[in-house]
Amino acid sequence: MSPKKQTAVIALGGNAITKKGVPDTIANQFANTRQSLSGIIPLIKNGYNIAITHGNGPQVGNALLRVELARNKAPILPLGICVADTEGGMGYMIEQSLQNRLRKERIKRDVVTIVTQVIVDKDDPSIRNPSKYVGQFYDYNTARKYAKERGWQIKKDANRGWRRVVASPIPIEIVEARQIKILVDKRVIVIAAGGGGIPIYVEENGDFEGVDAVIDKDRASAVLAKSIGAELLLILTGVDNVALNFGKLDQKLLGEVRYKEMKKYLEQGHFPPGSMGPKVEAALGFLEMGGKKVIITSIENAYEAVIGNAGTTITM
Repeated sequence: MSPKKQTAVIALGGNAITKKGVPDTIANQFANTRQSLSGIIPLIKNGYNIAITHGNGPQVGNALLRVELARNKAPILPLGICVADTEGGMGYMIEQSLQNRLRKERIKRDVVTIVTQVIVDKDDPSIRNPSKYVGQFYDYNTARKYAKERGWQIKKDANRGWRRVVASPIPIEIVEARQIKILVDKRVIVIAAGGGGIPIYVEENGDFEGVDAVIDKDRASAVLAKSIGAELLLILTGVDNVALNFGKLDQKLLGEVRYKEMKKYLEQGHFPPGSMGPKVEAALGFLEMGGKKVIITSIENAYEAVIGNAGTTITM
């Protein structure tokens, strides 16, 4: 009997598909997607079983803008449907780009996208006190007007203006986890839980019901990794390493770090909620659930980090 292949969940950050300062056209998104695969191909060549997740923040923002521009001309699409739409569309881009690359590399692996539902608690505190910014920036009077007309909750986003805020509940369970695991174990590369997946809750009678919310992609990736028995969670972002005192003169890059040490750094406030905080929380959560290793690094350094030559590696 051949030895079990290692399983990895690879979480692509938003910069994998949409880059700052570059027009967010579909052609550019495809080009960025193709470029982002360079760090993943060596893992595929090394025989890893793989599931890929991805962010969708800019794309959901664009989808919401289209909804607003079409108001009174086309039916309003709720946030959950926008998440589902972008999960399917972006999954298609990653799937096709990867299929083309695998063919050129003469690698025979199937690729499939699964539009994924993720169960959350309908009483999650974030649903009562939303704080996740989505959509466009507005001046205060316009934002207040929309809040009254459309039932939005709004908050000031630093000094850039006022924005809609929505709930970002903690993911509990991946609905399609069993099917994803079956495919991954059969060597199919699965793209799943895109944008954190579509948030749903379970009614008392067992029915699923959607929630107008968004789920953090890295937290959902950790739940997916646990659900399919992955040993490795690889979080790919815009920096090579997690850092203490990021951006300051005494910045310190982290290499190999143990769980307790990383948790202490998190509690000390080194990782802000709007940037590295959720990634570190997801990493610690995966290890708490029995995961073996988390690596946080840039897309370009993905394989070098896996073989121990780059990135931040967190273990128990």
